[in-house]
Amino acid sequence: MANVAFGQYYPASSFTHKCDPRTKILFLIGFIVAIFMAKNFYALGACALVFTVVACFSKIPFKSLLKSVKAVLILLVFTVVFNLFFQKEGEVVFEWEFIKLTKEGLYATAFLAVRLFLLVLTSSLLTLTTTPVSLTDGLESLLTPLKWIKFPVHELALVMSIALRFIPILTDETARIMNAQKARGADFENGKLTERIKAVVPILIPLLVSAFRRADELGDAMDARCYSGSTNRTKYKKLTYTWRDLIAGLLLTMLIVAVIVLKAYFPVII
Repeated sequence: MANVAFGQYYPASSFTHKCDPRTKILFLIGFIVAIFMAKNFYALGACALVFTVVACFSKIPFKSLLKSVKAVLILLVFTVVFNLFFQKEGEVVFEWEFIKLTKEGLYATAFLAVRLFLLVLTSSLLTLTTTPVSLTDGLESLLTPLKWIKFPVHELALVMSIALRFIPILTDETARIMNAQKARGADFENGKLTERIKAVVPILIPLLVSAFRRADELGDAMDARCYSGSTNRTKYKKLTYTWRDLIAGLLLTMLIVAVIVLKAYFPVII
């Protein structure tokens, strides 16, 4: 679990890191829209190409990006396998008792796997190239219109930022608790499934206690510093758009146009 990269910031001086956090958030939303608009492998390939370009400009090792997939690997595998065996329509390529694999099911499964893979990697790229503080400022700036209806925009952005910051902290805490339990003779790898589940309980209880203790300490620290939400709050660093954000916007626009064209002129895979 210590190798999980989602929610962690990778410091570097790159084109992607220097983009405005608002641009990166909007780019992620637009990229997700483009992925779900894609209905064939050609359009999905265009999305993968754009992601590769952005990842190269971020100067983040591809190994670090792949670590983010570990956090949701079980969910990805379950979704793909579930879709593979329950797609019954189309030309049958393999059949054994109640198991039936179809050509269309294989295509749909491969398409879904690539789509989910890109979604996870792109979301992780946002947190790897954006500090929690910048992410909070970007979210607050984008949600500013909601302040007109008295919506607590600053508080919502702060909660999301703290949640992202707690991911690596709780991951390290889990690793320490597991090592302590192993030193006392706990076995998390062998035995029946029920025994392995019971072995996890001594980890969850101390982890929950530690999470509540850290949250309480954070609240006391904010109170000691007279934190009062967004009331009369100023910012040391002002968010400004630069030429990098213009290039990112043009790249996203080209991607969406390419997906629409490829969707119209090539057959639908699923």
